[in-house]
Amino acid sequence: MAIRLSPVSDTELLGLEPVDGAWRLAGPAAGGFGLVNDYLDYLADRNYSPRTVRAYGFDLLAFCRWLITEDIELDAVDTDVLLRFLRACREATVPGRPGGNVVSLSGQRLDRYAAATINHRLAAITGLFGFRSMRDADAVNPVPTGREARRVAAVERTGLLGHLVQPKRRSALRLREPKRLPRALDRRETTALVGSLRTWRDRAIAGLMLFCGLRAGEVLALKVRDVDIGARWLRVSGKGGKERRVPLDVDVAGLIQTYLLAERPETDATALFVVAKGANRGLPLTPAGLRTIFRYHRAKAGVPAGHPHALRHTFGTALAEAGVDLAVMQALLGHTHIDTTARYVHLAPTHVKAEFDAARDRIRARG
Repeated sequence: MAIRLSPVSDTELLGLEPVDGAWRLAGPAAGGFGLVNDYLDYLADRNYSPRTVRAYGFDLLAFCRWLITEDIELDAVDTDVLLRFLRACREATVPGRPGGNVVSLSGQRLDRYAAATINHRLAAITGLFGFRSMRDADAVNPVPTGREARRVAAVERTGLLGHLVQPKRRSALRLREPKRLPRALDRRETTALVGSLRTWRDRAIAGLMLFCGLRAGEVLALKVRDVDIGARWLRVSGKGGKERRVPLDVDVAGLIQTYLLAERPETDATALFVVAKGANRGLPLTPAGLRTIFRYHRAKAGVPAGHPHALRHTFGTALAEAGVDLAVMQALLGHTHIDTTARYVHLAPTHVKAEFDAARDRIRARG
């Protein structure tokens, strides 16, 4: 039975809600998208993090809402429908984001969805129909396949027969993404942003990103027992539940120690960083709370680029400029692929200029 539009908007017909610890589509139209809820349960069963399942859920929610507006059943989706959805994503505007005729340096309108956002939606759709094909071998997968991936995941390369693993075919349902280098903060921006922080907690958080290279999620996931101030080591839980040990900068260790002794409220929470005041005092600091902190201090310091991840990029750039070995950088930053780490080499203008000048000197010396 096709889902007909009613005077009720598509946002009221279908939404994403947490139910008994799991993310599920809910609303009057949810009955037509049981496959999506089965897929989200499947991701949870595979031990995907709740944040990842939530992200997939919202990507699939956008797709299902579009199907409702187009009066298309999920079982009727074919390649042509997916290509129409791809075009709809490219032409859609982001609610609440101003832009219009204003374009970025790359020529893209600022009120449009980024290519990475659209590709994330398409990846969720690819996974959904791959899941259906796994359950029903006779079901036709509408997602077109493209060329082979350029590289094999590091996890698949390991083992006795890892050298025999062949690259998988990637989905052809994706946009070309501009290859931009990470944006690091310069010395003035770093000084202004860090200098605007007033609490030991916020200084310690910024220090862990700036001098230890932690991601925002890794900082929030730290527990008190993960920090060895005496030996100056951190036990960090990174993406995909991968743990790594990271050296703790001596100055950051001092900030954390002062925060624990003088500022952290009495609480039963095991998280290192907790809310300091208000109704949620003593509860673990949330991603939304961290974003609020940096949003306030970006404006106060006059550093629009002062996002949490920019501090991590600044750490990676400093390592590259110092000539740190690429494999060591990969271990410190917790990258799965060395290609990701290699981007920071291109971010080191001092190192690049020194090599360029040396090469020019050698060329001149040859006459």
